[in-house]
Amino acid sequence: QLHLVESGGGLVQPGGSLRLSCVGSGFFLDYYGIGWFRQAPGKNREGVACLSSRHNSQFYIDAVKGRFDITRSIANNTVYLQMNSLQHEDTAVYYCARDPAGTCGGFESPSGRWNYWGQGTQVTVSA
Repeated sequence: QLHLVESGGGLVQPGGSLRLSCVGSGFFLDYYGIGWFRQAPGKNREGVACLSSRHNSQFYIDAVKGRFDITRSIANNTVYLQMNSLQHEDTAVYYCARDPAGTCGGFESPSGRWNYWGQGTQVTVSA
């Protein structure tokens, strides 16, 4: 059975850090692009970061550059999202998904190409 499972969310104060995990089952994550996305209440889902399958290139939206870091563990078949200097605006449900094309193209506004969405993990930044 193919699926992705996110974990690691929680409540954190502004300026704090969290590390999200996206664990794959039934396929090897390093064969595909893996993206992290988020959806805040009343807003559309947006791409946050993506790791391509080829060259392991990292992509970020401007709002998180310098604060978030996306990495991959082949041994654990997991893609991580290290989030530092968290802000209120980062509050959302975070999801990971697979890009069969492997390129992360258009990850900022995910299309139907992305598949095997996880169930999401809630991140709340609040004092």
